[in-house]
Amino acid sequence: MARTPSPIAGVRLRARTDADLANLAELWVTSWQETMQKIDFLARRPWFLDHLRKLEAAGAITLCAFDGLDRLLGFVTFDPATSYLDQLAVAPEAKGSGAASLLLNEARRLSPDGLTLDVNQDNPRALRFYEREGFEKIGEGTNPRSGLKTWRLRLPKHSCNP
Repeated sequence: MARTPSPIAGVRLRARTDADLANLAELWVTSWQETMQKIDFLARRPWFLDHLRKLEAAGAITLCAFDGLDRLLGFVTFDPATSYLDQLAVAPEAKGSGAASLLLNEARRLSPDGLTLDVNQDNPRALRFYEREGFEKIGEGTNPRSGLKTWRLRLPKHSCNP
């Protein structure tokens, strides 16, 4: 994927490269640790890297957002074939910058059949974000790794082409 210009000044999107993996994992740990402080995400780092590789081997795409100084602001991992958005993480210092919406909009554009995701029920910031973006609750579940309750959210097909 070519670099995509952004409506957010100086922010660009591009597909993840192997050189991005360490920074991507660090951002994932930092973002989640801030959100769910009772879980040791540093200990889950190897799981995340393995999970990401398996998702991508099965057809998922990981897109990264970088600022003008080439700092990683966030990333999204989704599978256009299954319409499942598995990961959306933004660096704590980039929250509220529009980076999450930019990443989500690109996932929308590349997922013609809509998007589905699972979000922790006790993650109010993420829930508010997804609801503002047009997602609707369609079910409940439990995260198999943490045991925490989740909501299944769906962005209808007609909402996926901003």
